[in-house]
Amino acid sequence: MNIQAILIIVIFIAAVYYVGRIIYKSIFAQKSCGSNCKCGVDFTTIAPDKQSR
Repeated sequence: MNIQAILIIVIFIAAVYYVGRIIYKSIFAQKSCGSNCKCGVDFTTIAPDKQSR
């Protein structure tokens, strides 16, 4: 096997791992969506500081 074939195989395995990890995280996600939007945060235990007018 030459170096080019080995390099292609390594890149292919890395790409399969990357796509598999993305699919796994999307299927078995926690309560939140995984981004920084705080959609899975439970705010029920936090007391509000200000009252609305």
